[in-house]
Amino acid sequence: MDTAFYTPSTLTAEEADRLDQVHGALTAATRALSDAQLRTQVDLDEVEAVTAEIGRLTERLLVRAHEGSLGTELGPRDNEVRNLGNSVIGLRNPFACFSPTNRTIEDDGRIVYDVELGAMYEGPPGLVHGGVSALLLDQLLGEATARAGGPGMTGRLTVHYRRPTPLGKLRLRGWSESIQGRKSIAKGEVLDPDGNVTVEAEGLFILPKWALEHPSWEARGSNFE
Repeated sequence: MDTAFYTPSTLTAEEADRLDQVHGALTAATRALSDAQLRTQVDLDEVEAVTAEIGRLTERLLVRAHEGSLGTELGPRDNEVRNLGNSVIGLRNPFACFSPTNRTIEDDGRIVYDVELGAMYEGPPGLVHGGVSALLLDQLLGEATARAGGPGMTGRLTVHYRRPTPLGKLRLRGWSESIQGRKSIAKGEVLDPDGNVTVEAEGLFILPKWALEHPSWEARGSNFE
């Protein structure tokens, strides 16, 4: 792992908030565009016109752009971790569907995300792609064990598909099972609107040795990824 991708933020808290507000709106608009692009049935001439317009907008955004992936920013607030490009929780990633606005923490410490997965997440007709379920559970379990004090990277993820997961509104619940030194175990599940468990997962998370000496990870409650 290249530790250079974990970089201290150079922003003030106010600057970070403004950046998140503006880029969050752009991400939401791009997400809506992606969904519309997938489902549109307008005339082909209109598709071609929209394609050309998107090309012009893309050029405008690339006038000044980050080279490569975004990595992870630490700060500007104490113990703050900004995973802006993360495919599940990244504020600037249109595919991401987890955010603080759809997360709750239950009394027993379990983390719950209520999401709505539309056409972009389809695998079998009308159903969530199995790989998407695994992706979301991987992130959720990592967050659950980090919140319990044992952040780490995925060493093993075991997924059991109990029944088809329909597109639409879903609930994901994750919790920490155990923490032993640098190794942590977490479990989680996906539930359909009727409360049926469609997918279950168990993950082993390991804190890399180099992270033990990283000052930003002394407070073990931070989300490592």
